[in-house]
Amino acid sequence: MSELSPNAKKVIEDHIGRYPSKQAVTLPALHVVQEETGCVSNKAMKEIADILGLSPAQIHDTMSFYGFFRTEEDPVGKVRVWICRSLPCMLRGGEELLAELCERWGIQPGGTTADGQITLELAECLGACDGAPCMLLNDELSLRVDADEVEKQARGNG
Repeated sequence: MSELSPNAKKVIEDHIGRYPSKQAVTLPALHVVQEETGCVSNKAMKEIADILGLSPAQIHDTMSFYGFFRTEEDPVGKVRVWICRSLPCMLRGGEELLAELCERWGIQPGGTTADGQITLELAECLGACDGAPCMLLNDELSLRVDADEVEKQARGNG
């Protein structure tokens, strides 16, 4: 049985024509799989390699270089919350925000809540210093957040 859905395979194949080489599609392919499944399994890496005509080791090398990809042993939650840890964010309450979220959710940065809903991550900089502290919830940037607002958005009530 295939690890990749027909849709994931199609999206990966559609990327091939938009990049200068099949190897350049590796990163977008990894994103497609993780967005769909919450992780990139060894079987998925092999299937990506087959689609792109690369070795599984080449796919694994790319995946392991970037810290945001997860394996099946440590999948990402349904919602991924990135808290900016740049100096402006930390000076405007980011450190306290992070500590409060860790306490509320019972996890440390990089961890996922027991219900599998939320993964808390650290971002080096989200490029929104004027809106510090800020967060990225999946792909959505929010400025001047506090723990209650993060909680509300992460739990789907925002």
